Amino acid sequence: MKHLVNTPAAPLPIGPYNQAVVHNGLIFVSGQIAIDPATNELILDNIEAETHRVLQNLKAIVEAAGSSLEKVLKATVFVKDMNLFGRINVVYGEYFKPEFAPARELVQVSELPKFVNIEISVIASI
Repeated sequence: MKHLVNTPAAPLPIGPYNQAVVHNGLIFVSGQIAIDPATNELILDNIEAETHRVLQNLKAIVEAAGSSLEKVLKATVFVKDMNLFGRINVVYGEYFKPEFAPARELVQVSELPKFVNIEISVIASI
């Protein structure tokens, strides 16, 4: 049986999807962009601030689902510009330490929702 997860601590869905779905002990988190849930404004000051906001949103969702970033199994990172990889990776490493870092792919795409620079989705265990 699947369980839907939506928390006001992260941006609420703007379409026919949920922030996350829990099924058989796994949490499938929808892609997150840098929307501040308190103001509903995009955080686009620089790629570091944008990445922090995305990861804070993901953290809030996995915690609302009863898990943590340490239990993330897989991350999918979409970026608009591969030249930002190094700067993104520094921030990413603040949230995912080597001793529990998930499997990951990072791919460049031509555009992302609301023309942001980064979107990340994760799969975690409970």
